[in-house]
Amino acid sequence: MRILITGGAGFLGSHMAEKYVNEGHKVFVIDNLLNGNLNNIRTLLHRKNFKFIHADIREEELYNKLPTDLDAIIHLAAQIHVDKSIVNPEETFSINVSGTMKILEFARMNDISKILFASTSEIYGSAKYVPMDENHPLAAQHPYGVSKIAADRLCYTYNETYNLGIDIVRCFNFFGPRQKDSGYGGVIAIFINRVLQNKPPIIYGDGKQSRDYMYIEDVLEAYDKTLKSTSNPGKYGINFGSGTEYSVNDIAELALKYAGVGRNLKAIHVDPRPTEVQRLFADISKAKSLLNFKPTIEFEKGIELLVSWYQNYKSELWVY
Repeated sequence: MRILITGGAGFLGSHMAEKYVNEGHKVFVIDNLLNGNLNNIRTLLHRKNFKFIHADIREEELYNKLPTDLDAIIHLAAQIHVDKSIVNPEETFSINVSGTMKILEFARMNDISKILFASTSEIYGSAKYVPMDENHPLAAQHPYGVSKIAADRLCYTYNETYNLGIDIVRCFNFFGPRQKDSGYGGVIAIFINRVLQNKPPIIYGDGKQSRDYMYIEDVLEAYDKTLKSTSNPGKYGINFGSGTEYSVNDIAELALKYAGVGRNLKAIHVDPRPTEVQRLFADISKAKSLLNFKPTIEFEKGIELLVSWYQNYKSELWVY
């Protein structure tokens, strides 16, 4: 296949690019390197079936440079930071909504019939019931979440109006190597890095807020099953998660268990974050039924693997 990945130098995008290059597909990556890092894809830059395009998805001139004979687009590029969205909602909407529309228009005008859009569980807001299926109300509590609702529904509209074949992929939280140890969604990486530096985890609020986490390998499997499906399983949105939930307190405890050996550290609690989602817990029945999706990496094993990666493989090249 000939695959375009937007945001392909980021955490998820770089793993995805690596996977499809290694499978022999021709991969084009667009990234403006504001969130992504060229070090994430440095091992791919010499590969004949890989091309990196340093650009912003909002730039009109970009679309005159892109190949039009693509088999698929995986649209990951976004402004993903909740705190930044609160400070600068206009930029967040420009990237996440206007940028998404430009990608969809490019696909529509060039008859590209397989598009995967990276939506998010943040569109649901705090759980009104659990587990949360695809019909859960969309009730995001911050500009980032609302911008992703708008983009999610824009994809739905393009499916309905133009029969474009967009799969709206709603992954719950995920983690693994190359994830930034900063920001709203990187609590696992943040905690592990603090503990490895002999610093205690800092918990906002009581730590009872919980999430559903997947390890990066399971996320890649979720996208791959969706991409290679001959149907349109995510036409109306499809959840991917582990089907289990863990609190921030649980994460702190595991970070201390695996990264804090020989260190006398305890978590510190500080004031809660405003607008923080309190609970996300996925119903993945649809993914199981339509794609036979089943996560394989247990949460605690994922923590152990990530600690090992930081201890053995992280160098100055990976520091953002």
